[in-house]
Amino acid sequence: MELWKDIEPDAFHLLASGGWLEPAQVIDVREQMEWDYYHLDGSLLVPMNTIPGRLDEIPTDKPVYIICAHGVRSTGVCRYLTEKGYSNLHNVNGGMAAVAALRGFQYD
Repeated sequence: MELWKDIEPDAFHLLASGGWLEPAQVIDVREQMEWDYYHLDGSLLVPMNTIPGRLDEIPTDKPVYIICAHGVRSTGVCRYLTEKGYSNLHNVNGGMAAVAALRGFQYD
């Protein structure tokens, strides 16, 4: 049993575009060049390989949405954060590619 929840891109898009998420609730675990190409306003870039050294930037008192390009890295980050005691994590299914498509942007 996984200790995080998956969220479909359309549900996440409604939250993100509706102003329901506070800064740092969306953790983008892609690399800087991917972020520079396309990212969500209000999200925090924390590349996957930097997560262990930046745990203090990831909230523990509110829901956190982890996103990457397609959902693979974010799943690994959710697993890691769960092992570190985090809860209330949400993995964005389909990642940035799926969310960008909902916003009319061809990600890849």
